[in-house]
Amino acid sequence: MRMGSTLVIACGALARELRELQRLNGWRHVEVEYLPAELHNTPSEIAPAVRARIEAARGRHSSIFVAYADCGTGGRLDALLAGLGVERLPGAHCYEFYAGGEAFRELHEAEPGTFYLTDFLVRNFEPLVIRGLGLDRHPELHPAYFGNYRRLVYLAQSKSPELEKKARACAARLGLEYDYRFTGLEHLERGLHPVKPAAGPAPSQRPAGGRAARAAGAPPARR
Repeated sequence: MRMGSTLVIACGALARELRELQRLNGWRHVEVEYLPAELHNTPSEIAPAVRARIEAARGRHSSIFVAYADCGTGGRLDALLAGLGVERLPGAHCYEFYAGGEAFRELHEAEPGTFYLTDFLVRNFEPLVIRGLGLDRHPELHPAYFGNYRRLVYLAQSKSPELEKKARACAARLGLEYDYRFTGLEHLERGLHPVKPAAGPAPSQRPAGGRAARAAGAPPARR
């Protein structure tokens, strides 16, 4: 057992972002084990996969944290974690913990018919969205999947002109209005507060914006 160590069991879609936060914060006490991002295609399998990792890790770490939101499990993940005494990231999905709860609610209320992308989804749009939904083989399914959507919002974790260009192309391909919102990693970092060393400052004590936000820059919003 590594005394004082924390194990984070995370969705593979968060790998880049969690590694960046480890680097920025110097979280040497944190170990991260990733589950396949493809589990989002079968959310009923998320809770059992998390349970298996937790059971395998018992006794090897001082604490365990789960870097998932509910992610379509319909409360099954929360029921599991409540019984095991393990915390998880806040919110219903990654869009909420990236954007922040209040900002996400405002986005949803402004246009319920919104399709969201993150950095991970922009990078993997073709395999996860186009091929994952079978639109490469059956383009006639497009109205069934996207007929009720009006816009695509790219919630960007990094400032990448290349990714923004790809996100615009994704919106055009789906026939949706494009909107860009920079989130950085600040809200994700806040959601990870249980993994921080006990002696570390609480989020409210840190300089405005957080280290991750300062590293990435101010958050513009544009169309």
